[in-house]
Amino acid sequence: VQLKGVSTHGLSWYPQYVNQKAFTYMKKYWKINAVRLALYTADYNGYCNSDYANRLKLLKTVDQGIKSATSAGLYVIVDWHILSDGNPQTNQNRAISFFARMAKKYKNNTNVIYEICNEPNGGVTWTGGIKSYCQSVVSAIRKYDSDAIIICGTGTWSQDIDQVLGNKLSDKNCVYALHFYANT
Repeated sequence: VQLKGVSTHGLSWYPQYVNQKAFTYMKKYWKINAVRLALYTADYNGYCNSDYANRLKLLKTVDQGIKSATSAGLYVIVDWHILSDGNPQTNQNRAISFFARMAKKYKNNTNVIYEICNEPNGGVTWTGGIKSYCQSVVSAIRKYDSDAIIICGTGTWSQDIDQVLGNKLSDKNCVYALHFYANT
């Protein structure tokens, strides 16, 4: 399977584009088969630095995105987008709670893919925090969903995939992100 699609920007910034009409249009005219829901964790109005009311609003947007993508016949990537916090362990407890909630709710949706730490940065490495974080979050998801694909980020904004070689997680449905940035 090759996924071709689009990503939202931060869900708290542009929630109006997370809807059935937009996703169906992009599937029909842009020929996408996937959409990524970018849930920023610590940036402006991020999930982890917001008050309770805004977290509930963001959860509703994620739910709307999953339902809209599913109705449109698309894969949907639920993206825990680390940026300002850099190290995924900074908000690990929130991540575990969030992904356990998502996996429990969407365990029967075979189109849902979990991206549990998009773009770790700031000097954190696979063996220096990312792998142990991933093990904890993967365990939380597996309590409810034994088959979902889980994308694990790698260091330096998901560019250090070489650090995973020979040191992968034991979970057969985990994949590892490599982001290629032109001119870097």
